[in-house]
Amino acid sequence: MKKFKYTAINADKKKITGTFMAEDEESLREQLILQKLYLVKSRAVSFKPPNAFFSVSGKVKVGELTTFCRQFSIMISSGILAIDCLSVLKNQSYTGYFKKVLEEMHEDVKAGKLISEAMEKHKNAFPEFFRSMTYVGEMSGTLDKVLVSLADYFESDSKLKAKTKSAMVYPIMLLVMLVAVVMLMMIFVIPTFRDSLAALDVEMPALTMTIFNFSEYLIANWMKIFLYVFVIFFLLFMFGKTKKGRYVYDTIKLKIPIIKNIQVNKASSKFARAFGLLIGSGMGIVEAMSIVSIVLGNKNIEKRFKVSAEAVTQGKTLTSALNEEKIFPDMLIQMISIGEKTDSIDEVLLKSCAFFDDLVERSLSRLTTILQPIMLLIMGLSVGVIFYAIYSPMLSIMTGLK
Repeated sequence: MKKFKYTAINADKKKITGTFMAEDEESLREQLILQKLYLVKSRAVSFKPPNAFFSVSGKVKVGELTTFCRQFSIMISSGILAIDCLSVLKNQSYTGYFKKVLEEMHEDVKAGKLISEAMEKHKNAFPEFFRSMTYVGEMSGTLDKVLVSLADYFESDSKLKAKTKSAMVYPIMLLVMLVAVVMLMMIFVIPTFRDSLAALDVEMPALTMTIFNFSEYLIANWMKIFLYVFVIFFLLFMFGKTKKGRYVYDTIKLKIPIIKNIQVNKASSKFARAFGLLIGSGMGIVEAMSIVSIVLGNKNIEKRFKVSAEAVTQGKTLTSALNEEKIFPDMLIQMISIGEKTDSIDEVLLKSCAFFDDLVERSLSRLTTILQPIMLLIMGLSVGVIFYAIYSPMLSIMTGLK
C-alpha cells in the first residue's frame, strides 16, 4: 500500500487535492471514481508513521484515549460513517502526535481498511487490548457500545494507578527525609563534635568511633559512594526493563504479604473488567483469555494465567482451570463458577470490579498505615543513635569532673 498525493476534479470541474492510500495509480483512480472524483495527476510520497519520540511518554495519554472513545461513540451511534467520524476527530484539540496518528488512520480507512486494521500500525498509540476490543466491536456491529466500555475501562484503570502512586508518596517522602537527615548530620554535625572531642584527648566509646570513622569516610569518598549507588540503582532499573527482570520483580512482589494482596486484587479487578467486556462484546472465552493476559499487570500472574488459558483450550472449564493455578481469590473463582452455570460470566465479572477495586484501596491504606510509623521509628532510632554516640563521651567527661 502506497501513499499518493493527488489532484482531481469533481462533476462541477472544481479542482480538489488530497492524499490517499492505494496499491497503485490505477487503484487510486478507481477509488476516486467511487467518490465521483476524476484523477488529473498523482505522485507517490514516502510514508512514515508518526514518531512517538517527541510525545510526553511515547504513548497517547489516557485522557486523550477516553475522550477519543466517547466522541467516536457518540458520532457512530448517531449514524455517521466511521470515515466521516475520523475526518472530524483528526481536527480536534489532541496532541500533535495523536493528530498525526488519526490522520494516518483516516487515510487507511479511506483506502478500505477496518478501523482496527488501521490501528495496528500505531501500537504506541493504541494498546493491544484497545485494538482487540475495537475489532470485536466492528465484527459484532456494536462499536459504539464497545468504545464507551473502553473509555470506562481506561478511566477506572487510570484512577487505580493514581491511587497506588498517591498511597506511596508519603512513605517515599519519609525515606528521602531519613536519608537527608542522616547525611546532613554525618557531613556537617559529626565533624564539629569530632574535632572538639579530639582536642580534649578523651577515650572514645566504640559506637562513637564507628560513627566518626563512617563520617570521615563519607566526606572523603562521597563522590564514589554516590556513583556506586547511582550505578547500582541504574542497573537494577535496567534489569527491571528486561523480561526476566520484570518477572523476577513481580515474583518478589507476590512474596511480600501486604504487597501480594495489592497485586492479586489489582490483577483480579483488571481481569474481571477486561474479560467481562470482551465476553460481553461477543468474543469467545479462549480468545478473550489470550488477550486479557496482557492487562493483568504482573508477569508471574500472567505466566500462570496463560497455563490456565491452555487448559481451557484442552477442554477444561474456566473455573477449574483458574482454580488449579490459584491465581485469583476464592471469591472471584466462585463468581466465575456462578457465571458459567448461568451463562452470564460477563455480567457477574463486570459487577465484581468495584468490589476488587475497593479491596485494592483497603490494602493500599493498610500498607501506608504500617509503613508510616515504621519509617518514623527508623528515623527516630537513627537520629537517636547518632546523638547518643556524640554525647556519651561528653557525659563521661562531665561525670569525671564531678
